[in-house]
Amino acid sequence: MEILGFVAALLMGVIMGLVGGGGSILTVPILVYFFNQDVISATTGSMFVVGISAIFGATIYFKQGQVDFKKGLQFALPGLFGVVFGRQLLLPLLPEQLSFLNIISLSKSAFVLIAFSVTMIAAAFSLLNPKISKLPAHPHLPKFILQGFLVGCLTGFVGAGGGFLIGPALIAFARLPLRVAVGTSLVIISINSLFGFTISLQAEPVNWLLFLKVAAIGVVGLLVGIFYSKRVNENILKKGFGLMILAVGGFVLTQQLFF
Repeated sequence: MEILGFVAALLMGVIMGLVGGGGSILTVPILVYFFNQDVISATTGSMFVVGISAIFGATIYFKQGQVDFKKGLQFALPGLFGVVFGRQLLLPLLPEQLSFLNIISLSKSAFVLIAFSVTMIAAAFSLLNPKISKLPAHPHLPKFILQGFLVGCLTGFVGAGGGFLIGPALIAFARLPLRVAVGTSLVIISINSLFGFTISLQAEPVNWLLFLKVAAIGVVGLLVGIFYSKRVNENILKKGFGLMILAVGGFVLTQQLFF
C-alpha cells in the first residue's frame, strides 16, 4: 500500500504543478488510506506536504515573473486568521462523538472526513461548471478578503490548502492572468498550509519521516507538472481533475456514511 501511496503523492505534486492547487484535496485521503494515519494527523501532515511542495512551485513561478505578491498578501493575510479560527477554535470545539437529531452518530474523525469529502465534491462541480472559467473580472476587495478568510478556515479545519478556490478568486476578483494566478496561488497555499502546520505542532504528534518522504515525492511531481503545464490543454485538464476529485470525494463520503 505504501508504494501506491507514494505513486499517489507523485500524482498530487503533478496536479499542483499543472493547476496551481488541488494537491491538498488528495493528500489527506492519501495519508489516511495508504499510510494509515488518523484523520487529524493526516490533516496536519497534509498542510506540511502541500506547504513544502507549494514553496518549490512558487519559487519557480517567481523566477518567471508570474507572482503578484501584493494581491497574494491581500488574500493570504486574512487567510491566516481563518486558519487559526478553523484549527484552534472550530476543530477543538467538536466533541469526540457527534449526534444529529438522535438519528445519526458520527465520530469526530468521520465528521472531518465527511466535511472533507463534501468539499471535494463541491470543488469538482466548480471545476466541471463551464461558467466558472467565464467569471467576469470585478475587483471587489471586501469579497476578496472574505474569500481569503474562508479559504484559511478550510485549511485549518480539513487540512486543505484551498487552491481550487484561490485560483478562481485571483482571476475573478484580482484580475490576474491565468499563469500569474497559478504562481500567486502557490504562494498563498504555502503561507496558509505551513502556518496551519506550525500552530498544530504542539497539539499533535508528527511523523516527520513519512511526511518528509511524501513531501519530497510531491515536489518531484510538482516539477514534472510545471514542466508540462504549457503543453496540456487547460479545459481538458480541469475536466479530468474535476472528475478525479469527484470520484475520490464520492468514495470517501460513501465509505464514511455506509461502511
